[in-house]
Amino acid sequence: MIDEPEVLTRVQSGVGRLTLNRPKALHALNKAMCEAMTAALLAWREDPAVKSVLIDHAGERGFCAGGDIRMIAESGAGDAAEARAFFLTEYRLNHLMFEYPKPITAIVDGIVMGGGVGISEPAEVRIATERTTYAMPETGIGLFPDVGGGWFLSRLPGETGTWLALTGARLKAADTVFLGIHSHYLPSDAIEAFHAILKTDPAHPADVADGLEDDPGEPTVGPHVEAIDRLFAHNTVEAIFAALEAEGTEWALAQLATLKTKSPQSLKVTLRQLRLGRGMADFAANMAMEYRLGGRVVRTHDFQEGVRSVIVDKDGQPRWKPETLADVSDAEVEALFAPLPADQEWTPLG
Repeated sequence: MIDEPEVLTRVQSGVGRLTLNRPKALHALNKAMCEAMTAALLAWREDPAVKSVLIDHAGERGFCAGGDIRMIAESGAGDAAEARAFFLTEYRLNHLMFEYPKPITAIVDGIVMGGGVGISEPAEVRIATERTTYAMPETGIGLFPDVGGGWFLSRLPGETGTWLALTGARLKAADTVFLGIHSHYLPSDAIEAFHAILKTDPAHPADVADGLEDDPGEPTVGPHVEAIDRLFAHNTVEAIFAALEAEGTEWALAQLATLKTKSPQSLKVTLRQLRLGRGMADFAANMAMEYRLGGRVVRTHDFQEGVRSVIVDKDGQPRWKPETLADVSDAEVEALFAPLPADQEWTPLG
């Protein structure tokens, strides 16, 4: 038997189709998949026969659970060269999508985390369904919300992106649409109709989605937005911890308990990433920052330990070093953000 490609690419009725096809791994991205999507997008960019692009997934199990974390960890345990090569390719794909001159639609029907967020957030039309579960859970494995998280999360309403990035909270469609993470809600049984109508009007996917969108229901985060904006507005993780403790509500203490399970180093890196990302003028600058971070963070104890705890041994008992926020120095955090030599910096595709 010949294995199917891990990304299916074709043009149908004016729509360039990218279908993630690695279902056993929940479509987790590897370098070859990013290269295949990049090649297709570059080929379609100037092709007048392609009016818009649609990205979705094969099978029932989820849109994309992230990147190939095992490979990244194994590489990070050595010289991290393979991990950096993956980040270079993945982040160039993220940027290509962000700057793409034709509308992109992402049908986020299922789990979407990490790398899956990176290839759906740049899309103009981001369709969630009742099966959508969104999260950026990187602080739980000693990483940070990359693939553009410093840009997208910092631009969500108020401090909701800070809350999501630090806690790794999981959201369903009612919340993702409410916050603007996804642009439309369609029941999964309406996706076929979306495809059919898009074939008749491939240049205007937003209009097609507008005509089919439904009500995802009441957002669960709504009652907590005021508290999130107030308690997560601080510029140090220590101040956020103190504010949550002082608030003392059941919800605030639950957030604090969650944060205390995360890597202290990752929490500090992530907060700084979002604060810097919020002030950046263009997406490419954010991706350059995240590339500097990525190549360094994957070599840290906490990333290696987080992957061991969550993915390899699955014991859920990570032993973070440093163990406390107080032991993570500002100098250590700053060093992770430092510029690279000029010939090693991340650059967009030409």
